[in-house]
Amino acid sequence: MGLKELRQKKWFKIMTNMYVLVLTIFVIWMAFFDTNSLLIHLELRKEIKKLEKQKEFLKGEIAKDQEVLEKLSDSSELEKFAREKYYMKKENEEIFLIEYEDSLKIKKNE
Repeated sequence: MGLKELRQKKWFKIMTNMYVLVLTIFVIWMAFFDTNSLLIHLELRKEIKKLEKQKEFLKGEIAKDQEVLEKLSDSSELEKFAREKYYMKKENEEIFLIEYEDSLKIKKNE
């Protein structure tokens, strides 16, 4: 098949049309090389989804913290929290912490 026969084909005439060539180059440029390319848009969309998931997680954490703050507004709950989390005690009071061997982080090798 020679060049003359190739030029007679309908698809070749369409593909060599100036408007089609310019449009093809424009689409390729916009999809891959432009500063606002399709690839950058896809990357930014992934980032947005990741940040939205993090936002939902943090909203849940805020709700949990607000519940804790509401609990701690009561003085008896505040005392209970301080005793359990920070091992605080009243004066003239002794506290004994019982730790079982299987609950320790460091295992003793015998």
